[in-house]
Amino acid sequence: MQKVAIIGLGFMGTMHAQIYQQLRHATLVAAVDKHPAKVRRHLAKLGIEAPVFGTFEAMLQATAVDVVDVCLPTDLHATFALKAIAAKKHVFCEKPLALTKEKGRKIAAAAKKAGVFLQVGQCIRFWPEYMAFEAFVKSLKAGKLLSLSMQRRSGLPMHSVDHWILKEARSGGSALDLHIHDTDYVCHLLGKPDAVTSRASRGVSGWDHIFTTYHFKNVAVTAEGGWNYPKKWGFQMAFQAVFERGAVEFNSGASPTLTLTIGDGEKQPLAYVNPGAGESSTSVGNLSSLGGYYNELAAFIACLEKKKAPMIATGDQAAESLAIVLCEIRSAATRRTVKITKS
Repeated sequence: MQKVAIIGLGFMGTMHAQIYQQLRHATLVAAVDKHPAKVRRHLAKLGIEAPVFGTFEAMLQATAVDVVDVCLPTDLHATFALKAIAAKKHVFCEKPLALTKEKGRKIAAAAKKAGVFLQVGQCIRFWPEYMAFEAFVKSLKAGKLLSLSMQRRSGLPMHSVDHWILKEARSGGSALDLHIHDTDYVCHLLGKPDAVTSRASRGVSGWDHIFTTYHFKNVAVTAEGGWNYPKKWGFQMAFQAVFERGAVEFNSGASPTLTLTIGDGEKQPLAYVNPGAGESSTSVGNLSSLGGYYNELAAFIACLEKKKAPMIATGDQAAESLAIVLCEIRSAATRRTVKITKS
């Protein structure tokens, strides 16, 4: 049984707390937040019993924990991930791993040196439809992938504490906080691109809407990410993929969400499995509200139970994706193509 402490009980921290309640091999033993009294009342309303501390240091002194789950604003990720690693705790850190590639790589290197496991909240790698699409690409059932276009769009996010997510110095804007999901998935599916060409518009949080072309030799890939839609516009994640003999489409707002068209056949649902790291369910149609958020934490806890390092959404992978998004931002700022350094 893995004893978990969450740092930061805002929107994402609360979701993680609810997920740990559902996992057989994890138990939430502590929470850390700068507003402990408010968080205690909040957790009590959700039926979650865990002591809440005002500081990380007080929590460590009072509680035996195996895992620290960092759900703080991005500008605090490095500080608290490194504190947890120094305390020899396994770390799950929300994305993006940090605001700079140097800090991202420092966190990943520190975890390796300390001998603890690190996984980053790049949840799209664990989202059922995206996992099914990856498997379909590898199957070659419709031939080789020719093109992929990805979208992640949202109304202006208003859920963050003190609206930190809308402050560029804290979140990096939509490009770094929202769009990084698709960049990370592109790297997961196809590897690092040779270069990126981006165009973007600036708004209240900095780079609010970005459009990127990823340069690969044998496949055309683009991704769009923005949260400068009206506040009540909603949220959509989607992709369209064309193969030699067919096409796959995903739209989070459609039912079914994932469809396949091969040759002259009719469009049909593409079935997917929601693995839940062994806690399985098979679904066709709209995804569950927890989707990859549940799967990523279930997978991380399963790795810890088996004493095996995570292989998906690792610190090194997250640091690479971060570095590429920063190249996209540089491309948008300079309006020039930026080559990606191969390491």
